[in-house]
Amino acid sequence: MKKHLFVLGVCLLSLSIISCKQQNAPNTYSVIPYPNSLVPEEGSFVFNKKTKMICTLSLDSASQEVVRNFSALLNNVAGLKTECIVEEEKGEKNIVFFDLDTSIANEGYSLDIDPSKIIIKASSAAGFYYAVQSLKQLLPIAVYGDKESDSVEKWEVPCVHIDDAPRFSYRGMHLDVARHFFSVDEVKRYIDLLAMHKLNVFHWHLTDDQGWRIEIKKYPKLTEVGSIRKHTMVEKNFDQYDNTPYGGYYTQDQIRDIVNYAKERFITIIPEVDLPGHMVAALASYPSLGCTGGPYEVQGMWGVHPDVLCAGKEETYEFVTDVLSEVIELFPSRYIHIGGDECPKDRWKKCPLCQARIRKLGLKTDKEHTAEERLQSYFMTRVEKFLNENDRQIIGWDEILEGGAAPNATVMSWRGTDGGVQAAKLRHNVVMTPNTYLYFDYYQSEDTQAEPLAIGSYVPLERVYDFEPVPDTLDNDSKKYILGAQANLWTEYISDFKQVEYMLLPRLDALSEVQWTRPENKNWVNFLDRLQHNIQVYDLKGYNYGKHIFGINPEYRIIPEKHCIEVTLRTQGDAPVYYTLDGTVPTEKSTRYTQPIELTENTDLKAIVVRPGMKTNMFEKEYVFNKATARKITLNSAPNDRYTFKGGQTLVDGMIGDMGFATGRWIGFSPGDLDAVIDLGETTFISKVELGILFDKDNWIFPSDHISVLVSQDGVKYNSVADTVLVLPDQSVKNDRMIQGVAFDPVNTRYVKIKANSVKSLPAWHGAKGKPGFLFVDEINIY
Repeated sequence: MKKHLFVLGVCLLSLSIISCKQQNAPNTYSVIPYPNSLVPEEGSFVFNKKTKMICTLSLDSASQEVVRNFSALLNNVAGLKTECIVEEEKGEKNIVFFDLDTSIANEGYSLDIDPSKIIIKASSAAGFYYAVQSLKQLLPIAVYGDKESDSVEKWEVPCVHIDDAPRFSYRGMHLDVARHFFSVDEVKRYIDLLAMHKLNVFHWHLTDDQGWRIEIKKYPKLTEVGSIRKHTMVEKNFDQYDNTPYGGYYTQDQIRDIVNYAKERFITIIPEVDLPGHMVAALASYPSLGCTGGPYEVQGMWGVHPDVLCAGKEETYEFVTDVLSEVIELFPSRYIHIGGDECPKDRWKKCPLCQARIRKLGLKTDKEHTAEERLQSYFMTRVEKFLNENDRQIIGWDEILEGGAAPNATVMSWRGTDGGVQAAKLRHNVVMTPNTYLYFDYYQSEDTQAEPLAIGSYVPLERVYDFEPVPDTLDNDSKKYILGAQANLWTEYISDFKQVEYMLLPRLDALSEVQWTRPENKNWVNFLDRLQHNIQVYDLKGYNYGKHIFGINPEYRIIPEKHCIEVTLRTQGDAPVYYTLDGTVPTEKSTRYTQPIELTENTDLKAIVVRPGMKTNMFEKEYVFNKATARKITLNSAPNDRYTFKGGQTLVDGMIGDMGFATGRWIGFSPGDLDAVIDLGETTFISKVELGILFDKDNWIFPSDHISVLVSQDGVKYNSVADTVLVLPDQSVKNDRMIQGVAFDPVNTRYVKIKANSVKSLPAWHGAKGKPGFLFVDEINIY
């Protein structure tokens, strides 16, 4: 499967230039997520005012409600007069027949469309609901409107046979409302999008250091005090605030309304009350719950804060069980998410009560865990026991493995997939949600200047689509513990719902196919083709989405034998692309792109896509050449799994990285070191080696403290020409891209080996002192 080829010959035009009849012409088979089996048939079924919706008597009330709602929808948007009839026998013609089939998997369905009838079978109301979602995708997009459309000549669907069921039972999407608050109507709009894409779990992050968003009757100050912060940091300026109070919360009646709204769409809401860390809003409301007694203030700064719930006070456990008792009453979900992530132990180490409980419990520090980590495990186990006694299960971030996971905990693996692998091997259920693939608060495109402000990093549409939730490293017995996948949308830098939509779409389309579609049925090119239908729906519904997919999506390839970088400029459809190589702004009079471009010298490449009625961003990339650029490179040490991207090629592709360490322009090492060999292709005089290095102390990314260079004529026997110990930057140095280099007497050589150590122990001034840092490199320069 050629995953990174874009569909050619498909012209995507803006809805503003598509006529109403074209816009609502019968769709073919643009079903997302793609079904297990889809067999096209000849002809189409046409709805008219005599079409009947028929349910068998065996359908339960929930299934009949699905049919009634679909019938009402068609009547509203198509001006039909269909009615839901409950009968034992189906008619022969002009019917949509819903029939129970207990042999079909839960949430699965079959959909048969021929010119005379449509037959839908399922074993559950959810299955019928998902069948209707697929049927809607086969109808003209006006079916997604909210009133009758006069632009559709015929309400018809193409004939097809579909057999379908989801790959995973857990198909989740997360929304953080603690950092920024969203109204009831906006949350419902979010749920609508999840339902459209056949997701069945909404993970609702309701509490954090920056705000408490759920009414708890027994503790009214949680919303009176904890829901309001006096100010919020401005963009990424950690020392600048807007001095504007910010708040909001959901009443219990509002939560019940939202829970019911989701239930009608076969979505379960999993609430998250994050503990024992991320609790400053609660501490500000009830200071006695902390180790120091305060005073505490609802945080206006993002990040991890040292004040957490005191694990030594019995009062803390009473508070937690009281809060969770009310949460249980509001949310019928099997799971209650209790966070467990990013809980600093600084206060516990100094707290007499926490230390007393550690001694009483006999908790010890060993090679695997500190006594304080084991105290957190004790905390989580107590919470789990309470929830289990109330017929609920806990789910938490992968940090709950630290100190030993609570016995029945389900683990949400966010720091890559390693935590999920570890948990599955320990026979814990797992939801995969790695930040490098499924964090939707990351930038969607490399052109971050054209994107709304984001937390950083880079998760494009195709990376989401490429994610495989079940790692090959697991044996077959362990693989069954992977329940599914979830993407997360944290909102530190997302202050309005239009930006929520933008960060969600169209990545949600890719996520839905990861969660539902079996790997052998996934196809990137076909997915892009089918995506056109949903894009038109987003336009019709007024959703804000990332339009960069209509721009230029470049691909790069190093050709060492030519000492060149081959650049392929792809775009969706057959819209023309024009480019320049001298830094001037391209126009339709510039060179038209027809084949890959081979670069062999410093180049400022700019390109545009010309689409009638749609302005797309100009693509621009500068390529800087030196003696290492576009040469063969071999990595003798593997980068960190999360930051490998294109591996060694990244270091010789002539492209400089920015401050986004996960954009694909850098590769990262930790706990290992950079060890690379560059074949210059021929014997060459060299006298200096430089590395492009990222310094981002907030993310534990530091320059190297030791660089060495060795040379060889045959690639076997190497001689050292430089071995330098370097001084790390101090706390006053600002985050930036740096150059670390070593110079030496000129030497004639073909092979150059470069070694650069990652920092094994972060300096004393750093918040993670003593822990290993990351080394991120974007380019190797040889002169």
